[in-house]
Amino acid sequence: MTRTFGSERTKVMARAASIAIETVAGTQWPVRLAEALRDLDATWQESAAVCADVAWQARAAGNSALVLLAPGDVTDPCPGPGTVVSRTYRHLYLSTLRYDFRCHSIESLVNQVPLSVLNADPYSWALYAFARLGQSRSDGLAVMERVLATAADHPKTVHVLLHGVWLGGLLPGRADALLALVDRLPDGGDGDPIAQFRKASALRALGRYHHAHAAVERALEFLPPGHLAVHTDLVREHALITAAYNLTQLAHQRRKPDPQ
Repeated sequence: MTRTFGSERTKVMARAASIAIETVAGTQWPVRLAEALRDLDATWQESAAVCADVAWQARAAGNSALVLLAPGDVTDPCPGPGTVVSRTYRHLYLSTLRYDFRCHSIESLVNQVPLSVLNADPYSWALYAFARLGQSRSDGLAVMERVLATAADHPKTVHVLLHGVWLGGLLPGRADALLALVDRLPDGGDGDPIAQFRKASALRALGRYHHAHAAVERALEFLPPGHLAVHTDLVREHALITAAYNLTQLAHQRRKPDPQ
């Protein structure tokens, strides 16, 4: 097929995602999305962007890709024209596992995908890194660096890595890694509520409470209406920052010598 470029290409991809989201109540939405992306000859970047959003919407609608697809759709890639289809299924399935925090399942499935397939799909590598990072396994940091070297700061890929580092609470240098990843996003994550949420978490861990408060308040301002679960996470982070700040102030007061 003939590719379109620039904003027109973006509109075409957005339309494919919109059609899939409109049909997530049915059983054929993964097939239809895969066929649409195949017909558009979608790149891995385009597939990642579309599948991450559609997988989230389908999960929220109670018709998860995990119900309609099988692990074999991840581990048995099709050659030739089927490459885009199998990649779509892989992105949908692994993204949904990510949203469910099922790190062991992601790791197990990706380990069964041929290396040649993974090397052509940095987004799937990023999901593998998420699985390792989310378990606080420091070798995930090396996988993350390899992904960053090949993905050219693709926003959805960076968000997968951000999610993994955020989840991996025992990772060495976690807070600094979160801040470095946020800086890789367009405009340094300004205007991105999830990026600001991750940034707030990092700043809280570093004891920079005023900056953390500012970040989570920006996240609350930028969050679109209707994202109730994310809003709950942001409010919880706001409370954690306040509690950490208050505890620090209390400890500081207790260290002051009593007046003689």
